[in-house]
Amino acid sequence: MYYCGIDIAKREHKACVLNDRGQEVFHQRFKNRRLDANRFVRQLQEKLGAKPEEVTVVMEATGHYWLNLYGFLTQRGFQVRVLNPIQSDAARNLYLRKTKTDARDAFILADLLRMDRVSDSRQPNDGLLRLQALERFRYELVSRIGSLKQRVLGILDRIFPEYEILFSEPFVRSSRKLLMNYPTPEELAAADLSELAALLSKASRGRLGEEKALEVQNLARNSFGITLGLDSFALELKLLLAQIEFLEGQVETVEAAIDQALTEVCAQDKVEEKKTETTAEKLPRHVLETVPGVGPVVLATFLGEVPDISTFTNPRRFVAFAGIDASVKESGEFQGTRMHISKRGSPYLRRALWFCAQAAKRCDERFNAYYQRKLQEGKHPKVATVALMRKLAVVIYYIWRSGKPYDPEYVWKPTPSLSN
Repeated sequence: MYYCGIDIAKREHKACVLNDRGQEVFHQRFKNRRLDANRFVRQLQEKLGAKPEEVTVVMEATGHYWLNLYGFLTQRGFQVRVLNPIQSDAARNLYLRKTKTDARDAFILADLLRMDRVSDSRQPNDGLLRLQALERFRYELVSRIGSLKQRVLGILDRIFPEYEILFSEPFVRSSRKLLMNYPTPEELAAADLSELAALLSKASRGRLGEEKALEVQNLARNSFGITLGLDSFALELKLLLAQIEFLEGQVETVEAAIDQALTEVCAQDKVEEKKTETTAEKLPRHVLETVPGVGPVVLATFLGEVPDISTFTNPRRFVAFAGIDASVKESGEFQGTRMHISKRGSPYLRRALWFCAQAAKRCDERFNAYYQRKLQEGKHPKVATVALMRKLAVVIYYIWRSGKPYDPEYVWKPTPSLSN
């Protein structure tokens, strides 16, 4: 048996192969290209005289650069294990020498594999990888929209600080249409009242009209906003609103793709379930969507970020993977009193659990009672929310492992609209 450690980089990788006795029998540096990867595999087999199944490979999950090589090697029959960089950094402390080179890193990875200190790791298949890419892209789009909205609010604070009185949510359709057509208080004050009322009525589907138009004009005429550089701010405001609308359209497109990918992944799981005779009676989609706050988008995050729930032998490991475990500090007689969550693991999974916690507080009596109890104990609302996230993570872990729904009386029905 041979053990191959590969140090991953953007343009070039370094490989080191050890035999059962820990002796280096092959090493090579090759570029991140198909031609070079083919040459590496060919020379590796010629040198060792071994079949792909006789060589186990380990590499770090360095950014996204490992994915190409991982797919290339697995397609050719190599067993590939992937190591979290945090784990490999900790493992380097086992070695006395502090040398940090690509060749040294590749050797350490191979040696860890030889000593069986690298656990088996199931990586996403094609369907789960699609889900992961889609849910992470959606997260990025939503984050961009949030940043743009903050810029819009900043402009309104300068040119029309009273605007927040008019709409409890400044980004509803009627408010957007109003700002797109009349971006400054001066334009609103000078607008024809009937035209303003007609615009509001159409945008709000008849809920708003002349009364709201009068309120808008009265505030605009007495606004305390700045007048310097007003044209520039007006242009920026209109362009920012247009960007928000464009990105929200992209989010809808991505969510439709997520729903389609979920359908295909769960259908594939159903086929595999019949082959492996698993004890779960329902598909993960049906089961996990019984948890408060788990809709298609959040479910896609769970499936994309956690390819195999069985890799976590207990719920504490799952909680730690989400980065919501406590970061404890103690040394000798010193014990830290101000503890924070570790924030290691998947930030996407952590955000999904946060969304679940927000929904659980509103929609589920049991979770809400737990949250209120934490508040009564004197916990800050954020601390109580994190505690609820941990409780949800434990519940989700057991539901996922057992295949039993959160509410035994629940009957899953497909919903036409996506929700978080």
